[in-house]
Amino acid sequence: MRETAQQSPAERPQEEVPSGRGWLSRSRILSVVLSLGAIVLGLAAGAALASLFVGGDDGPGDEGPALEIGTGMPEEGSAEAGFVRDMTIHHAQAVEMAEIVRDKTESEEIRMLAADIALTQQAQIGQMHGWLDVWNLPATGEEPAMSWMRMPTEDRMPGMASPAEIDELQNASPEEADKLFLQLMIPHHEAAVPMANAIIEETDQEEVNRLASAIAASQQAEIEMMQGMLNIRGVTVESSSSPHGEGPHGGD
Repeated sequence: MRETAQQSPAERPQEEVPSGRGWLSRSRILSVVLSLGAIVLGLAAGAALASLFVGGDDGPGDEGPALEIGTGMPEEGSAEAGFVRDMTIHHAQAVEMAEIVRDKTESEEIRMLAADIALTQQAQIGQMHGWLDVWNLPATGEEPAMSWMRMPTEDRMPGMASPAEIDELQNASPEEADKLFLQLMIPHHEAAVPMANAIIEETDQEEVNRLASAIAASQQAEIEMMQGMLNIRGVTVESSSSPHGEGPHGGD
């Protein structure tokens, strides 16, 4: 009778041996799921605003037309449309940087901050995309960025990191990535706050005002928090300042 050979522990497949890599993979999968959920919830919240602007039928016998989409809503060239498009792009880079450092950092404090930024701003991106759908406007416009603020630019918007700085963050060691993330995110937030305050002065749309107010308040609070984190790491707050939209290391 043929005997079945039994594998010793050393001969068992390598994947049976627990490792930190498996946990990291599950963590990344969970982060992706949470990010997608934030986008879906944001889109649903934005689309739900259609009920504020679009009328329905009064009943089976109603022969009058329903309110047209666009009645009382922001139009092409409006400050609201410009704000939503620009802030969506601005938020997208913040999410990108947050996700890079979240998977790289060895600091639980930085990881929690990055996760909060990524999830919050992903949800807001979804909400703003939903508004554009409700307003019957495309995701992009023909005017340069910041035109709605009478500050048109063909270059990066204020606070935006350069491609070289994103690459540097991607390739940095965990400790250096923590510092660079804070140095890049502080001016990024510092540029977003004036954008939010500007649309508050311009808009008569309650939902836009509400989101802009939330952005201004939360990002100002995060600026102060990140400045403290930089100080603890021995980096002066001044080195994180970035006039004219350049990152802490200058332009491209």
